[in-house]
Amino acid sequence: MAIVDVQVPQFSESVSEGTLLTWKKKPGEAVTVDETLVEIETDKVVLEVPAPASGVLTEIGVADGSTVTSQQLLAKIDTEGKAGAAAPAPAAAAPAAAPATAAPAATGGNKGDVAMPAAAKILAEKGLAATDVAGSGKDGRVTKGDALAASAKPAAAPLVVPAAPAVAKPLPSVAAPSLQSLGERPEQRVPMTRLRARIAERLLQSQATNAILTTFNEVNMAPVMELRKKFQDSFTKEHGTKLGFMSFFVKAAVHALKKYPVLNASVDGNDIVYHGYFDIGIAVGSPRGLVVPILRNADQMSFADIEKKIAEFGKKAQEGKLGIDEMSGGTFSISNGGTFGSMLSTPIINPPQSAILGVHATKDRAVVENGQIVIRPMNYLAMSYDHRIIDGREAVLGLVAMKDALEDPSRLLFDI
Repeated sequence: MAIVDVQVPQFSESVSEGTLLTWKKKPGEAVTVDETLVEIETDKVVLEVPAPASGVLTEIGVADGSTVTSQQLLAKIDTEGKAGAAAPAPAAAAPAAAPATAAPAATGGNKGDVAMPAAAKILAEKGLAATDVAGSGKDGRVTKGDALAASAKPAAAPLVVPAAPAVAKPLPSVAAPSLQSLGERPEQRVPMTRLRARIAERLLQSQATNAILTTFNEVNMAPVMELRKKFQDSFTKEHGTKLGFMSFFVKAAVHALKKYPVLNASVDGNDIVYHGYFDIGIAVGSPRGLVVPILRNADQMSFADIEKKIAEFGKKAQEGKLGIDEMSGGTFSISNGGTFGSMLSTPIINPPQSAILGVHATKDRAVVENGQIVIRPMNYLAMSYDHRIIDGREAVLGLVAMKDALEDPSRLLFDI
């Protein structure tokens, strides 16, 4: 027998523990190398724990929902075992139950299992067996009186068993007694996931430590929409991905950050750290909560690079496969609530960053141009900033620079 240990992966320095989710295999089942055995949720990502070798899962030492730490032993794999070899224990329970069923027949003695004719008729009408009644007659025979007495007793024990199916009626993960006491107004109490708890912690931290203000502006998206329409087909053929709006917003943000570096800075104690690189966080919704993967060196990325990376982030977020390194750092963030129909919002800064851009839904609106009322596809931009280091002037001018770049994308070519 060759036993291989299954351990918790090494966490990053910023992660101390995680929560073990549901095991995908049971003891006695065959596993193949690199097959996912279980997932571990940390406050940043969900990590998959693969099988280190092929064989049979012989032992699981940590239950679902348990808190685990780096390198902790989770299970064991027998590389020479056969599937099913480790699972005879549950099956062994069946023979143990058999004597209990047969016991009444054995306890009656020689003739104690026999009922008198009149007693047998009464027992048959009541659905009782002779072995269920203690006989008082000769040699333990069941008399008519015994049968009448037995049928008159309340059948408490047999009726308790059918009550069990009622547990299936409540909402998932909620105990039946709680819902019964609430009647027609059920509630469900579910613990926060580690990721959700971490999001809550960071948002409160941002509100408590930053002097947050938000400035707004409106953008005519017609020039961007015309460019997309003109080059969409050739762009897709050339790069294998569609040309979206987010690449324009990222490019416009980098354009503004270069002009006003304080928007790309962060606070460290009493120091202001000016970053000479542009790592843009893109807020992405996932089944487990909001995550913000980072576009590294976004100033060096093409439109196609940005679109491909954002698509990759979106897919990984849905599958819970974003890595910790993909969400660490960042000097500025963009949150696109417009994909869900949001018209206006005040985004919260993602610490330790000092500013964040909120993008919203583009809608046709009546606007005034050269004294005339015209219809234009308008988008409201909102930029929240930390007033401790960013003054209103830089914030407003930075947002205007983004607006100008979107309304005249040629500025991005000439960096003006």
